[in-house]
Amino acid sequence: MKSILKLLLLVVFMIAANSTQAQVKKKIVKKTVVKPGVKKQTTKIIKIAPSAIIDKSIKIKITTDSGVIVVKLYDSTPLHRDNFAKLVSEKFYDSLIFHRVISNFMIQGGDPQSKTAVPGQMLGNGGGDMARIPAEFNNKLIHKKGALCAARDNNPEKASSACQFYIVQGKKYTKNELFNIEQQHNYKFTKNQLDAYSSIGGTPLLDIYGYTVFGEVIEGIYIIEKIAKTITDVQDRPLKDIRMKIEFK
Repeated sequence: MKSILKLLLLVVFMIAANSTQAQVKKKIVKKTVVKPGVKKQTTKIIKIAPSAIIDKSIKIKITTDSGVIVVKLYDSTPLHRDNFAKLVSEKFYDSLIFHRVISNFMIQGGDPQSKTAVPGQMLGNGGGDMARIPAEFNNKLIHKKGALCAARDNNPEKASSACQFYIVQGKKYTKNELFNIEQQHNYKFTKNQLDAYSSIGGTPLLDIYGYTVFGEVIEGIYIIEKIAKTITDVQDRPLKDIRMKIEFK
């Protein structure tokens, strides 16, 4: 009788053991099942293109009676950049006017005498008592439409005025017109110049004569067009003053 009881207990134990193993196997299989349509995740390395790099150039806001222009100052012309930024921080330009405006050429301002100038007063010599800025020529920085440039007198070093500046309006040129300019001035335009002056326009002769370009318009290019259309006197001064306020953006 005892042997029969032992045999029955052994059979029950084996059945229970087999059942437990089956459950364990089921659990293991359940964990390793891959769901349909789910792909293995991989780590992707995203490369940032040069054009996506944040531009840390100094940006300047020029508020005029005709609208707002925003320019950025080039880091490759540090003397002009720092001088202009210094004058802006000192509010030097506030209430000055664009005293010389020539359609299809440029708009010029920054003469300190223009702040209190009476109608018809000749302007353009102000700031002559300030130290000139040494020229910073760079053949990659050209007089394309919207270029921010330094005015100057006829000094042999072609050093820039300490305060007067102009923004290029210019016009578009055909390739044939540019070729003729090259021939007349014994000068060879780069591909960059040819592409810019034939597509967006500018004043290519100023590249040849030597004026420092130290920034460019990034917002409000149409304001230049608007100012350039204003009526001027025989000295190219607008009959109605166009004042400016310049600050950091």
